[in-house]
Parts: sequence; structure tokens; C-alpha cells
Amino acid sequence: MFSGKPQGKRPSHRTILLLLLLQTRPSKQRTTTFRFLNRCLRNRTIPMASSIFTHCHYSSSPSSLAFRLHRHPFHVPPTCLRFSFLHSSPASSHVDPLAAMVTESSAKVIDGKAVAKQIRDEITAEVSKMREAIGVIPGLAVILVGDRKDSATYVRNKKKACESVGINSLEANLPEDSTEEEVLNYISGYNEDPSVHGILVQLPLPSHMNEQNILNAVRIEKDVDGFHPLNIGRLAMRGREPLFVPCTPKGCIELLHRYSVSIKGKRAVVIGRSNIVGMPAALLLQREDATVSVVHSRTSNPEEMTRQADIIIAAVGQANMVKGSWIKPGAVIIDVGINPVEDASSPRGYKLVGDVCYEEAMKVASAVTPVPGGVGPMTIAMLLQNTLISAKRMHNFE
Repeated sequence: MFSGKPQGKRPSHRTILLLLLLQTRPSKQRTTTFRFLNRCLRNRTIPMASSIFTHCHYSSSPSSLAFRLHRHPFHVPPTCLRFSFLHSSPASSHVDPLAAMVTESSAKVIDGKAVAKQIRDEITAEVSKMREAIGVIPGLAVILVGDRKDSATYVRNKKKACESVGINSLEANLPEDSTEEEVLNYISGYNEDPSVHGILVQLPLPSHMNEQNILNAVRIEKDVDGFHPLNIGRLAMRGREPLFVPCTPKGCIELLHRYSVSIKGKRAVVIGRSNIVGMPAALLLQREDATVSVVHSRTSNPEEMTRQADIIIAAVGQANMVKGSWIKPGAVIIDVGINPVEDASSPRGYKLVGDVCYEEAMKVASAVTPVPGGVGPMTIAMLLQNTLISAKRMHNFE
């Protein structure tokens, strides 16, 4: 950057903005400054930053940039008005990512819908091949207890997905007040049914049922949801392979693979430690030779830890929790969260957002999954894939 006196002319406005951004501390102030300066540059009524800043001076020693502000509707925090120069070599590693941010380069969108469609097309071809070769059609049985609208919607979507790829779909709908024994009887029947290759119990279950007892009753060979303790145990052990991997974490890793994101040797942070997503996602990343940290509700410095990550999987269930200031420039973001927030402009009165502030992430990361349209479609695609894998394994079909 600049050191000593300028040679006869003032620096460009973009250079000034970059210096401002580099010198703002802490990160929260830096984010505020970055947003403000970018708005200045892109506002058509202010073609150059000179409309705001005047009287820039230097000295031959490390010095300050002093600015006078014209009246303007934008607010500049007082802490942003004086900044010391940095003396750095031309090879400084700090310039490129920040310069990219100032020019507002946008991250790549990781399109879960497109990848899920590609996977469903592959499954359709495999199902057809299996049917023609040995006359077997993979079958998935789903057990739904109660009348929760969201659960009913999920089951309906899974049934449609099965039909779209040629997988047989069986469904058992039980009332809310069903006993645990009744549910176990259905599971037992599907366990013994040779036409059923995968069994899924839709969660959550009514409060009077022991969820773990019910999930454990599913034969491990048909546990296409991947939640059987033996499957999770094998996932956690080096040198052991689970029969099935939980669908949502598996979908997250598949997105990274399909977008050629290198995992080996990278720093990865998983936000959330649930049995359904966070914990198995961390285990999968570890299997791919990433260095993995888990951020949870008792983590004392979540922002600092997350900002070190090359790969972030956010699965905490808190709308827009991960801000742009949490993200390392160039990181890859997999956002598992699906959170409804009020939106008066929507006919439904709400919209769905992820755990990551999408707009801010797009300005810092290299690739981001949207919500909706990111991880969600992949979860169902992985369920179909697991069902096909189960059918092939049971019938020794390659």
C-alpha cells in the first residue's frame, strides 16, 4: 500500500475506501464501515466518494487520514473518522480478499434443487435398470403418527418424490393417541416385509412415546434415515462403514462434492450439535480429513471460531444468526436452517430464511446455499438414494 508522501496526486477514492476498511477494528465496526462505503460508491446520486470526503492529507511517517463530512443522510460511526496507515509489502496477503469485497463480488449460489434433480435422474435410471434386470422395485414405508400439518406435508413430499423416481411408497397414518405398542407393531410388520427396503418414522412423535425405543425397533438393514445407534456408532468409528448415513448431513457433504469443494485439510465449523444434523455432519467432515470444530450454545466465542472456517455448516435453527462478520472471506457456507420470519409482503405472512444472513454471506463467502432451495431438496434425494442402496444390498444387485 502507500507509505511516505504521494507523488504529486491524491490516491484514488477506491484506495481510500480500502484503507478505511483495512483499518477499522473491531470486526463489527469493520462490517458497518464496509456497508456504508459500498453504499456510497454504488449510489447513483454520489458518483464518487469525494461527494462525502474532503481534505485528505499525508505525512512521510505513519499518519492519519482526516476527513470532513458534508451533510449526508448516511451515518458514519465516529470511530470511523481517523485511521492509521498500514506499511506493508506489495505481497501483503490482506489486500486481495478485501479488495474483492470493496468491488462487491458475489458468491456462487450452491443450487440444491439442481443437484437434487440430477441425483433423482440418476436414481430413476438405476431403479429402471434394477426392475428390468431382476424384477425388483425398491420400496419405502413411512409411518406418520398424529396430524401435524408440517409432518403431513413432509410425508406427502416424500411420497411424491418416490413416485417421481419409480420407488414404491407405503404409508401408515396413525392417530395422535396411538400407543407406542401400535407403532412398534407397524415397524415389526415392515421389518418382515420383503417388498419394503427402507422404513422411515416421521419425527417428532407424540410426547407420550419413547422416540428412541421406536427408532431402535427399525431393522438396521432398513434404517434409511440413518438414526439407528449402530449406524451412528459405525459412522463415529475409524475403519467402520455405516449401512446408511443420515440424509440431511449426507446431502450437505454431497453438495460440497458436486461443487468440487475440497474438504481434505480444511478448517470446518459445524454450528449446532443435534443428533439429526450437527453431530453426524461433524463426523462426516472428520471422515473427509477436515479439521472440525463444533459451535453450540455453550461456546464462549462462536463468532471468532466460525470466522476461522473454510467450510461452515449451520444447523442451529436460529434465523440469520450467522452474520457477514462471522465469515472468513472465501469460505463455503452450507445453511441447513429453515426458519419462518414475518413478512407482510408474502401472501402467507411469512418467509423462510436460514441460519445464515444470506445477503451478507453473499458478499463475503465464495459459495452459499440459499434457503429455500439449498439443503432441503437434498435431504429427500438422499432418502431416495438410501432406499435404492438398501434394495441393491438386499438383492445383491450392482
